[in-house]
Amino acid sequence: MKTSLKNQYTYVNQLLIVVVSAVLGYNLYQEIAHPENSRLTLSIILVVLTYIVVEKYSHKPEKEIKK
Repeated sequence: MKTSLKNQYTYVNQLLIVVVSAVLGYNLYQEIAHPENSRLTLSIILVVLTYIVVEKYSHKPEKEIKK
């Protein structure tokens, strides 16, 4: 519980990762099964944006914060 109190974005980051993973998985399936209906490029862009957001708002240990 202390982790979620120290970092209010923890739950949102986990939810964002789940949603983006589902979208990527679905679009990867579309690429394999029906290439004409695929939006794989947009999914890869979404994964990159998610990575940037999670890295920006992720929990940093106190030792790194004090530096």
